[in-house]
Amino acid sequence: MGLTSRVALHLGDVQQLDFPNTIFDSAIAAFVFCSVSDPALGLHEIKRVVRPGGFVLLIEHVRSSNPVVGKLMDFINPIVVRMMGANINRETVENVRKAGLEIAQVEDLGAGGIFKMIVARVP
Repeated sequence: MGLTSRVALHLGDVQQLDFPNTIFDSAIAAFVFCSVSDPALGLHEIKRVVRPGGFVLLIEHVRSSNPVVGKLMDFINPIVVRMMGANINRETVENVRKAGLEIAQVEDLGAGGIFKMIVARVP
């Protein structure tokens, strides 16, 4: 016997989610926080709508911790933003902490640590 689920898709702004507090058990986002104007605010909103003890799973590209590569990313970021709309030098792991989420795991997914999977928990 198969499982059936109903899924509802909503278009919105992660910086101002139209959901009540603690309505979700978890949240997943992929390559979102490079494109919003205030990523810490968006992460705080996710924290608000996920129940305490719930998890937030993010897959993001982040600023390189390599000093030379990081500075190069900072230098070319304005061009990339103008061409693609995405910031390539965001400090997403730190933004997760600033939003009040607890880091459970950070895993490098490639490209010299630029792509990361971040697992966080709502306290």
